[in-house]
Parts: sequence; structure tokens; C-alpha cells
Amino acid sequence: MAYWLMKSEPDVFSIDDLKRKKREVWDGVRNYQARNYLRSMQAGDEILFYHSSCAVPGVAGIARIRRGAFADPTQFDPRSEYHDAGSKPEDPRWSAVEVEFVRKLKTPLPLELLKTLPELSELALVKRGNRLSVMPVSETQWSAIVGLSPG
Repeated sequence: MAYWLMKSEPDVFSIDDLKRKKREVWDGVRNYQARNYLRSMQAGDEILFYHSSCAVPGVAGIARIRRGAFADPTQFDPRSEYHDAGSKPEDPRWSAVEVEFVRKLKTPLPLELLKTLPELSELALVKRGNRLSVMPVSETQWSAIVGLSPG
């Protein structure tokens, strides 16, 4: 099993939305490094669901990969903001995964708090200038973050 952090803007799709829907396709990723991370995900991998571009960015919940990488359907839909005319069904450029809700944290863990933890000094999230929406998390980093929010 692997661990990941996936960012979403809560006004677009939040941990509450995932809780309500139970599962959702995580699509629209248009960064090659983030796409490669998606392609590495396997069913059962655990996710830190991170709220970004909001008043207090931070980890808001836990999710799980329900279905590993498959061709992102939005790349083929001309009506989608994520349409990619250069991507072909026989050789898709972009991938998606399906995620499922595990739990919402009682209190979100703000980025400013995460930056203070020595165990997270190598986590891409806390490094200056990192804007990836999907990133790996080590088991030690996972334990440090999840340990801050019991229950």
C-alpha cells in the first residue's frame, strides 16, 4: 500500500462532497508529474484529502483509491474544460483514478501547522514553490499527519 496527498479546491470539490457522494472519479489533472503519480496508484492506497486555494488550506480528510489509473474521460470531451484535442483514445495522454470516502477530520490540519513538523520537512507540500495537485507521502509522513487527528 502507498500513501498520497491529493489537493482539491473546496469550492469545486470538498471532503464533504466526497462524503456525500461516497466515491468520485478524480479527473482533470493536467501536469505530467502528477499524472505519473496517478498512474502509480493502486486500489487500497490511502489519500490525505487536502483543501487548497482557500482561507485556511490543509488536510481535511482521508480517502482511499477505489480504482487505479484509467484514461481520463474528460480529455476526449470537447465540452470539458479539461479537453485535450491532442490526446487519442488509443494512446491517452491523461489518467484519472476513482477515490472513495474514508473519513472527515474533526478539525482540518492547516498547512501552517504541517510546516512546523520536522517529520514533514521533505514532504513536497511544505516546500516553497510546490504546486503539484497529487504527490506521494511516505509512511512516516502519513503517520505524523494522521497522528495529529485522532478518530
